[in-house]
Amino acid sequence: MSDFDYKQLDDIIHSRIRLAIMALLVSVDSANFVYIREKVKASDGNLSVHIRKLENVKYVSSNKKFVDRKPVTTYKITLLGHKAFETYINRLSNLLDK
Repeated sequence: MSDFDYKQLDDIIHSRIRLAIMALLVSVDSANFVYIREKVKASDGNLSVHIRKLENVKYVSSNKKFVDRKPVTTYKITLLGHKAFETYINRLSNLLDK
């Protein structure tokens, strides 16, 4: 394990809530805010902050629309986000293999 460099882990993904969001989004085509909130078990404000961080680095994209006069925001993992998540998982796996 001495040759593993923890600095190689993506700081954006390496947060419990952001990791949960990414793991969820990589397994579905898209998910709305309420669905993510229920699965991740985060408050609205906390989830918003973490999703915004993922959007800022282009790991997640959003689509906002109104359904029955209510705003609905749907999130989707981007190609960049998918690659970053895969890299993150591979690096963790390498750590466990040491």
